[in-house]
Amino acid sequence: MNKADLAQALAAKLNISKREGEDMINAFVELITTTLKSGDEVVLTGFGAFSVKQRAARTGVNPQNPTQKIQIPAVKVPKFKAGKALKDALKGIK
Repeated sequence: MNKADLAQALAAKLNISKREGEDMINAFVELITTTLKSGDEVVLTGFGAFSVKQRAARTGVNPQNPTQKIQIPAVKVPKFKAGKALKDALKGIK
């Protein structure tokens, strides 16, 4: 399911226009992004938690020249941890 499909399903479920569904999804993504950029985490009880993780700097290998070592800088990456209700709902899938 992509963003357009999600907006369509949301619009059908809430009996709103597809445009309003897209606006709701865009606002949701923007709010999560803004919150993560400020260093906080977003917890949706039962669904999961969005947070930011610091990935440490490390030495890597240049794929075009495997003998050359390169320094990969530290970076912040988004992380999602699924909640118990989501995990329990998926356990039934075979």
